[in-house]
Amino acid sequence: MGIVADDIAKVRAATDIVAVISEHTEVKRSGRQWMARCPLHGERTPSLSVSPDKGVYYCFGCQRSGDVITFVQEIEGLDFAGAVEMLAARAGIQLHYTSRDESAARGRRKRLLEAVEKARDFYHQRLLDGRDAGPARHYLRSRGYDGDLVRRWKLGWAPDDWDVLARHLKLTDDDLRDSGLGFVNRAGRQQDFFRGRVLFPIDDERGEVVGFGGRIMPGADGPKYLNTSTDARTYDKSRVLYGLHEHRRQIVKEGQAVVCEGYTDVIGCAEAGIELAVATCGTALTEDHVRLLKRFSAGRLVLAFDADAAGAAAAARVYAWERQFELEVLVADLPSGQDPGDLARSDPDELRRAVSDAVPLLKFRVDRALDGADLSTIESRARAAERAVAIVNEHPDPVARDRHLMRIADTCDVNSVKLRRFASGGPSLMRSTENSGTPADSRITPEDAALQMAIHHPEQVAGRLHATLFIEPVNREAFRALEQAGGVVEACDLVSPEAAQLLHRLAVDAGNASVEDVLARVAHLTTRRVMDSLRRTHVATNDAEVRLRCNQSHIWLQSQLERLDERNTRDDALANLLPWLIDYGRRSEGSVSGSLVASQADPG
Repeated sequence: MGIVADDIAKVRAATDIVAVISEHTEVKRSGRQWMARCPLHGERTPSLSVSPDKGVYYCFGCQRSGDVITFVQEIEGLDFAGAVEMLAARAGIQLHYTSRDESAARGRRKRLLEAVEKARDFYHQRLLDGRDAGPARHYLRSRGYDGDLVRRWKLGWAPDDWDVLARHLKLTDDDLRDSGLGFVNRAGRQQDFFRGRVLFPIDDERGEVVGFGGRIMPGADGPKYLNTSTDARTYDKSRVLYGLHEHRRQIVKEGQAVVCEGYTDVIGCAEAGIELAVATCGTALTEDHVRLLKRFSAGRLVLAFDADAAGAAAAARVYAWERQFELEVLVADLPSGQDPGDLARSDPDELRRAVSDAVPLLKFRVDRALDGADLSTIESRARAAERAVAIVNEHPDPVARDRHLMRIADTCDVNSVKLRRFASGGPSLMRSTENSGTPADSRITPEDAALQMAIHHPEQVAGRLHATLFIEPVNREAFRALEQAGGVVEACDLVSPEAAQLLHRLAVDAGNASVEDVLARVAHLTTRRVMDSLRRTHVATNDAEVRLRCNQSHIWLQSQLERLDERNTRDDALANLLPWLIDYGRRSEGSVSGSLVASQADPG
């Protein structure tokens, strides 16, 4: 029972094993052999040896071996017959079967796929020259889709008619239903599944057309997008990724994929030069999707959609996949309210930057929580820290959690010991602040430490500190008095009792932190506040120039923060950041947004 032996031999002889394996991993010549990183077990160094002369492979890492049919079985998850059929289709070989039943079943699937392909060609031609497709062509042109783009992606138009496709294909009722192209209505007549929609044909990873995504015309009734029904025998949305067939070679070459939500996002990425994009077809990212991408050596996934929207449940799945599949999952920090398709048209450079500068999912989610937080008071900082800790606690790796806890403690200026205790199920930071025997404001905050330096080492911070770097009113008052009076005693005569008490407390203890460490903490905290302010301005304004400059400044500040975190670049980052922050603070006091943007125009 199965495929005729002579046909199997023809398939083996006609197939280049190196070419097949190179679609899933980069293969390089090494003497007479070819070597590659084995995609069957996701290694980092090459241990898969391929002999094109013998037509076999062997992995010294996982000990898997076989011929090209075996490899396709392993990598595609197919049975023997399915692997032979896939390779036969590549080589244009007609197969014959020893079993009539098996031949009939496989023949029917082939017939259904041929019907879907014919439908794609019909819809595509209708879009190109159909009179009824005029509004669809106008709509696509308004979205930046010219004729070349329409032809490249074979976009189509489903006429707003009951059965125009069914009459064209002349399928049986069963084949119309099982292909997902239509159904039999209550009147007993065949009816098309898609009507009055722009269609995006969906290929599987082998390049076979298995279904469609249909976008309704603006102003029409119905869901914005409609995908081929999951009742179709040819289509399973949890196992199909739009754009994978088109971008599979580049994904293999770079070892990464960019995961989007929509068909237009994939096309936009491709137009922007990011030929790594795939999209889920009307569903969330699934384990089968991730497994499919791993088959094409994608060890790094960049999520180019709102990764925070699905919340903890989605994050937990991603963290599990990172461990299970040895993946690195990152997030492209796209401008608020824009998807990759929009950004590809308006600012392709920004899209490329967002993808290349993608950050790990946990860091992205913590940054999102902290960037939008109010950090102006002790209580609001404690609340922000608690929200960020809840996000960190979703991650299964204790080392990763602790690293982010320290970052939260620094950003929110809270006690790291109390923060760790809260993260481990201890008391609320708010309660510990209210009820502890030591007043919360007796801690040495970054602003306190900066004042301490101004008291004990004024010559080392002269010109590097400014009143605008202090957000707490009492600290700002104390610093200004120090600048004016020159000494603690004299300064205390110029300030409120609260500021005088603060100066007294800091004057009796010189502390043991270095000047550079203190300045780095102040710069880090102030930069975070400024980035939050820029983000709010960017969202609130309709001025394109202001938005652009806010975005440029935000990007530059983020780069300086990263340099600030590294010992070997910290001094340079401080030299860049402090003057910029001081200038920004000066302009912020009593100024309007226009003058603020002027200070952001040339950040460095």
